[in-house]
Amino acid sequence: MNKEGSTKAPIRHPINFEHPDFLDEKKLDEEVRRVFDICHGCRRCFNLCDSFPKLFDMIDASKNEDVDSLSSDQFTPVVDSCTLCDMCFMTKCPYVPPHEFDLDFPHLMLRYRTLQKKQNKLPYIPTQLAQIDRNAKIGILFSRIINWISNTKNKFLRKILELTIGIDKRVNLPNYNSETFSSYYKKNNNSINLENQAKNRKVVIYSTCFVNFNKKKTGIAALKVLKKNGVEVAESYPGCCGMPNLEQADLKKVTVQAKKVSKELLKWVDKGYQVITLTASCGLMLKFEWPLLLPNDKEIKRLSKNTSDIDEYIVDISNKEGLASGLKEIDGGVTVHHACHARAQNMGIKARDMLKLIPNIKIDVVEKCAGHGGTFGVMKTTHNLALKVGRPAARQVKNKNNKYMASDCPLAGKHLEQLKQDTKISNDEALHPIELLAKAYKL
Repeated sequence: MNKEGSTKAPIRHPINFEHPDFLDEKKLDEEVRRVFDICHGCRRCFNLCDSFPKLFDMIDASKNEDVDSLSSDQFTPVVDSCTLCDMCFMTKCPYVPPHEFDLDFPHLMLRYRTLQKKQNKLPYIPTQLAQIDRNAKIGILFSRIINWISNTKNKFLRKILELTIGIDKRVNLPNYNSETFSSYYKKNNNSINLENQAKNRKVVIYSTCFVNFNKKKTGIAALKVLKKNGVEVAESYPGCCGMPNLEQADLKKVTVQAKKVSKELLKWVDKGYQVITLTASCGLMLKFEWPLLLPNDKEIKRLSKNTSDIDEYIVDISNKEGLASGLKEIDGGVTVHHACHARAQNMGIKARDMLKLIPNIKIDVVEKCAGHGGTFGVMKTTHNLALKVGRPAARQVKNKNNKYMASDCPLAGKHLEQLKQDTKISNDEALHPIELLAKAYKL
């Protein structure tokens, strides 16, 4: 007798992308039809992203109003609308494993997209944008001129970019640092005092590509707060975690990055350090996606168990030893955007829990998707859809009427701020929660 699987804790199957069946067109088509039929009968995910409205409307408009009436080439718009945010699996679907229906919609979309990649059907420019480390070396070296070219105020050159490579001229692209966070750490770590040394904690900051190349101040805030709380801090950036490659269905590249990065980070784990990530997407990769792609790699699993999000780690210090004194009130309330990839880590709202440690702070939480989804929010072909998905979250941010917006996803923060008609916050992009804690410490 079958038991109702959804009464048990959800589990996620490994992504066996090297199995012959993974890219078997006939078997994939059968699985897509099976899942689409179940989703059409349920419709619980109708308000998460545009994949589901597209799917439901397409089936409803078909000859017999069922999946059998659809041709396989009609599936592509549904797949293209998925940003792999994982929210349908994490928050909505009642049929995830161990339920007998065994649904994992995001990973099915990833499987379909991997077949598209094999067939050379994915657009070229997003795959090039996913080459983060290569692009960032150029970006850092020529940061002043590239930041000038990419500024939305530079309307002529942004229009040229839109016409030539398809990046929407309205998108607020991330600026490049003038130096990497790794360089900053090497120059300044010894000048930042280590206080309250009795805690006997050691961490290595995996600075992530975004902090290392685009938003150094998040890394600086984390470094100062950790040392203020007596944590010995090292820094390492062996390379990108591969999330941009995952979005472009280059799964082999992701596993190459996983092995490369984990090899270096585990050297620190072997010396008693905990790995700390500063971006939600990267934490998700190290903790969950890498082990699913390399389920038999014991080293990948070991790294997963020794990795913490920065917010999660600060809350752990607070719970076990207490934070260092000196936190002051900050003016104005904070709206915490609970980023999808932070939610997918299944650790609770650690950004909120950490910011609650600031005296007399007003905190509100928004749990709707910002709609950015990597290159999905950047390219002209999908930018309007990304704005549509993000607008409800932006309206909620506005209605909270707080001075600050915080998010563990820097791109989500920039995307929400672009919806200026819906948000009125003082900062020109979302701050990482650790930056607000550093502000409260007056660091």
